[in-house]
Amino acid sequence: MERVLGIGGHFLRAADPAELSAWYRECLGLDADEYGTWIQEAGKTVFATFEADTDYFGSPTQQVMLNFRVRDLDAMLAQLRAKGADVADRVEDMLGVGRFGWVTDPEGNRVELWQPAS
Repeated sequence: MERVLGIGGHFLRAADPAELSAWYRECLGLDADEYGTWIQEAGKTVFATFEADTDYFGSPTQQVMLNFRVRDLDAMLAQLRAKGADVADRVEDMLGVGRFGWVTDPEGNRVELWQPAS
């Protein structure tokens, strides 16, 4: 059986694509080239489905949620707050999985930040 090899891309609708791309570059350090290509560090990727009525993604109209691995969640959240980003107050620890925090991008998409357990 053929199988997928990994995530090949993630695409977002935006009222101002250039501005949203700049936010991801300037606030999260996502250094994509002019074509959107980003070489990420090796690590786990989680693919999971949720109930249709979940509130985990924030807005009920948001159908998918980006999750980015980070090295230091506290430092990333502080960096985002310093840039005026909409950062959730809550941080969640999951034993054996890691720590989670959230930020909402300028287009209203909730993004999860994950510091995997050591």
